[in-house]
Amino acid sequence: MKFDIKDKGLAAKGQLRIEWAAQSMPVLRSIAERFARQRPLAGIRIAACLHVTTETAYLAHTLKAGGADLRLCASNPLSTQDDAAASLVVHDEIPVFAIKGEDKETYYRHIHASLEHRPQITMDDGADLVSTLHSERKELLTDILGGTEETTTGVIRLRSMANKGVLQYPIIAVNDADTKHLFDNRYGTGQSTIDGIIRATNRLLAGANFVVSGYGWCGRGVAMRAAGMGAKVIITEVDPLRALEAVMDGYQVMAMAEAAAIGDFFCTLTGDIRVLRREHFQVMKDGAIICNSGHFNVELDLDTLADMAVARRQVRDFVEEFKLSTGRNIYVLGEGRLVNLAAAEGHPSSVMDMSFANQALSAEYLVKHGGSLEKRVHRVPVDIDKNIARLKLACMGVSIDTLTPEQEKYLHSWEMGT
Repeated sequence: MKFDIKDKGLAAKGQLRIEWAAQSMPVLRSIAERFARQRPLAGIRIAACLHVTTETAYLAHTLKAGGADLRLCASNPLSTQDDAAASLVVHDEIPVFAIKGEDKETYYRHIHASLEHRPQITMDDGADLVSTLHSERKELLTDILGGTEETTTGVIRLRSMANKGVLQYPIIAVNDADTKHLFDNRYGTGQSTIDGIIRATNRLLAGANFVVSGYGWCGRGVAMRAAGMGAKVIITEVDPLRALEAVMDGYQVMAMAEAAAIGDFFCTLTGDIRVLRREHFQVMKDGAIICNSGHFNVELDLDTLADMAVARRQVRDFVEEFKLSTGRNIYVLGEGRLVNLAAAEGHPSSVMDMSFANQALSAEYLVKHGGSLEKRVHRVPVDIDKNIARLKLACMGVSIDTLTPEQEKYLHSWEMGT
């Protein structure tokens, strides 16, 4: 079996951590138990480009239980948990190609390695796997039934490909499922991003000006958690509706040109490029801390910051100091990559339970229906989304009401316009 990981000796530690994560993933556990009985993915080759964490490892267990022939690589050079990767290789005999801190060349070599068994389904987080298939491995496209995409940035890229008419197979946007983005993006990103910032810096958030760029579901989550820690939250936005919502939620809203001069912490979550750039660096306070929790590190213009710096040094794990000619210092966390995974452990397993339940059930759906789907980006079927919500509620011991026959008839009459 081919694989490329840091150290097989980390497998025992990884197995314990995977077991710990699995305790908070009852929905995925129930799916794994059914998959083991029914084997809906038997013989299906899957290439997955995901953050290689303990939660992802439990998804890998589930897919293998369903009969899948899985290969896994990292979707970000800094997000891999090396012990989880080792456990998958040693205990589960799943080929993994991921090393925390791998360089760009190794990152793409690992993507190619994950494609060597000619996948029929792809699982992506950021669309690098799909992009590589369409640009460098086109000969593999004929085997593919469909794919899934985990995150907002990837969905944006894939919708762009579909709009241009170049997407060659259907993709299910797991990110768009309500049981994903309403919980994973908001509560998962919110908690794990603040966790990463605090682990990296050990700085107090209470009383600080905390600038959140982008008020999508991830931005909402970070703003909510930063405010809960006592920070004075400032939102920057380009969308007037989201900006208005942020105002109504009680936050200050202003342009980044204004926020740059007063912020103590800055976190970008937009999915766009150069959100923080030269004109912002020029006016930032001495000691300003900047980080990114969007998928790619392009949200911070680090090349320009490096050009502006007269000196730079690593002052803590995942904290790099850039000294400007004015004598001011700007601190970058986690090389501008996802701070929640670069400097912490990513989302809590209880929210990834729903996200990865969507991945597993979407893979099953593609086996049954992938051949009949249009070559575009599709939502997760509503039945799957609602079923995951029901399973999660049941696991939490929460009961809800059901409509009476009279209520169903009444609502149906309105839907029919009678």
